[in-house]
Amino acid sequence: MHQCAALAWRGVQPSERCRLTMGMELDRLAEIVRACRICLNDPLGRPLPHEPRPVLVPSATARVLIASQAPGTKVHLSGRPFTDASGDRLRSWLGVTSEEFYDPAKFAIVPMGFCFPGQDAKGGDLPPRRECALAWRSQLMALMPQIDLVLTIGIYAQNWHMGAARKASLTDTVRDWRSIWAEPSERQVLPLPHPSWRNTGWLKRNPWFEMELLPFLKAQIRDRIA
Repeated sequence: MHQCAALAWRGVQPSERCRLTMGMELDRLAEIVRACRICLNDPLGRPLPHEPRPVLVPSATARVLIASQAPGTKVHLSGRPFTDASGDRLRSWLGVTSEEFYDPAKFAIVPMGFCFPGQDAKGGDLPPRRECALAWRSQLMALMPQIDLVLTIGIYAQNWHMGAARKASLTDTVRDWRSIWAEPSERQVLPLPHPSWRNTGWLKRNPWFEMELLPFLKAQIRDRIA
């Protein structure tokens, strides 16, 4: 329960009191999430195969949410999202500098799974842990009402944030971005593929993504972080 009405800060407008209160609640929740060990202590399926290190950057002021997938090995080591080649490509897609990207006043970065999930027998990353979204995502989103653009990266984020608007495949979903954008919604959504090097072939097979969607994406981003 928010306590905006109970605060009596002189000289501060009620709306500003509410924003500051929600910001403090978000900071407290983020600290709880960063200490989370559900995937070891009460896992859905096999426990996480290593020590948890939740990585997320929620924000009480950013208008753009990067709803990504899950940290990879480099991010697990650094504790900072997108400190890898995928991050370089994503920043290029957005048309932003590293300084802009890591400014929490401009971008919230909240993946579907907060910890590196481990790898499969072929060396690929496993899907995001299911525990994270079930335990925390609704609470985090409720404390970020100022978000008005959600970039859904990959099918797991698209499932959660788009629901029935998601198509049968990631390609179909991303290709339908104009219709998705036109849907009346409290928060605009743009679906994206994962910026991993593994999707280089997908980008070559779908040149419309870089020719049509990315210029629109960059314009929307610049409008919100200027």
